[in-house]
Amino acid sequence: MGRLDELDLSLQLDREEYEQRLEAAEKRLSELRLDFGGKLGAQRLGPPVCALLEGWDASGKGGAIKRLVAPLDLRHVRVAQFGTPTSDQKRHHFLWRFWSALPGWGGMAVFDRTWYGRVLVERVERFATEDEWERAYGEIVDFERMNAAEGMIFVKFWVHVSEDEQLRRFRKREKDPLKAWKLTDEDWRNREKRVAYEEAVEDMLERTHHEHGPWTLVEGDNKKHARVKVIETVIAAMEAGAP
Repeated sequence: MGRLDELDLSLQLDREEYEQRLEAAEKRLSELRLDFGGKLGAQRLGPPVCALLEGWDASGKGGAIKRLVAPLDLRHVRVAQFGTPTSDQKRHHFLWRFWSALPGWGGMAVFDRTWYGRVLVERVERFATEDEWERAYGEIVDFERMNAAEGMIFVKFWVHVSEDEQLRRFRKREKDPLKAWKLTDEDWRNREKRVAYEEAVEDMLERTHHEHGPWTLVEGDNKKHARVKVIETVIAAMEAGAP
């Protein structure tokens, strides 16, 4: 898996290669979803597939998710977005609010932000106590292993961008009246705490990378490369876990 500072953020795809690989990937992913959904082949339900996307602000998670689900019938995939937990959700264990969004057999879900918020933003911003976020690593791994034992395929991504590229995207959003709403004061504050967040990310990757829930690091400075890597990785995981 490696570390963040070992990633080659210069990786990129030109438009021709991007379009060729994306087209091929979309076709294959569509075939796999129909197969897993019991619509092709033996017409039996395949294992549930859950893709988890985490990454820096403005790292391109949204664009990667859009390309990932674009070729799919929206009745066959769920995109679940998670923000700050509500007051009612805080009354429960932090994993509670994610249960109902998990896919069942024959289903697929894509999570934009995940239970890893416990060991990232909640750790850095001190919304969770040290005891709570330290305990969370083991709870998360147990949670994923429990679901994997029932057949679930987890595909976990951290989308990484350099500080310079993130700043460039922030400034571009700031000047675009159609995208300025995406940039908040919180994004700027989080950027100022990048060192603390990097430490939290490295701990997360090291302590929650396991056989049934491996992390994939995505070089995100080039959006075309990142989008293709995400969809091709999901395809590879589904092919490996196909019944």
